[in-house]
Amino acid sequence: MLALLYIPAALAEITGCFSFWAWIRLHKSPLWLLPGIASLLLFAWLLTFSPAENAGKAYAVYGGIYIIMSLLWSWKVEATPPDHWDLIGAAFCLVGAAIILWMPRSL
Repeated sequence: MLALLYIPAALAEITGCFSFWAWIRLHKSPLWLLPGIASLLLFAWLLTFSPAENAGKAYAVYGGIYIIMSLLWSWKVEATPPDHWDLIGAAFCLVGAAIILWMPRSL
C-alpha cells in the first residue's frame, strides 16, 4: 500500500533534521550534515509517491505520520518514552490523517 511510504519518508526527514540538531545542539562534526542532507533528499523524493490527490493533502496526511514517527524517534533514539498525553495526541493526529487520505470526497 502506497500510504505506507509515509513511514520511511518520516524516518528520512527526522534523520536528516536530527543531523542538523546533532551538529548545532550536540556539537557534533559538520560531517553529520552529509548523510542528513541525503536523508532530506530521500524524504522529498519519497513524498512525491504519496497516494494523496495533491501536494497539500500529501503534506497534511504526512504530518500525522510524522508526529507518530517523531515520538518513536524520541523514545528509541533519544531514550525519552512518550507519556499518555503524547499517545493521545498522536492518536488524534493519526485519525485526522486517515480521514484526509481515505474518506470519500463526494456527498
